[in-house]
Amino acid sequence: MSSDFEGIFGGDWKPEEGEGRFPLGNGSGEPENRGPRALHEKEVKVVNVFEGVVTGPNLPPATQTTTFVLLRDNRGRDLRIFVNRDVAYSISLAVSDETPDRPYTHDLMRTMLERFGAKVDRIIIDDLWQDTFYAKIYLLREGIKEVVEIDSRPSDAIAVALRFHAPIYVAEAVLEAAQTES
Repeated sequence: MSSDFEGIFGGDWKPEEGEGRFPLGNGSGEPENRGPRALHEKEVKVVNVFEGVVTGPNLPPATQTTTFVLLRDNRGRDLRIFVNRDVAYSISLAVSDETPDRPYTHDLMRTMLERFGAKVDRIIIDDLWQDTFYAKIYLLREGIKEVVEIDSRPSDAIAVALRFHAPIYVAEAVLEAAQTES
């Protein structure tokens, strides 16, 4: 296969620095392969969960009903995270501080973490790649003071963070990118 590229680009071609890389990352393409970088995170609050027809560039077709969580920072910048209906309902319950008759998955996660002596310290929505947001949940283990980082879908991270009353952060670059896309 590399000989195919030599035929197209010539034998001495090499990608330019930063070529083919996503601007929010530090060079390895896929978010899970990237190393640490300065995120300049901003705290956001969950405004609410909404369902309806949303239109705009880079959004799902307007003929479909979509469900999203609206996040807002202290400067009034909005961030919409599109979510599945079941997770939207779970987030809605947490926002309104309601307890379901039977525990949802996120309630189960909270119970399990608490019984293992851990709590959610914070979550960070830290990347946006190919119109998909990425997040991390930071767990703090009691007595050890060790922070454990876990990759997560943003919707699940938000649902769990709300149950722990943990802060929600978004990387500044993600907030900025989301403003240009909405």
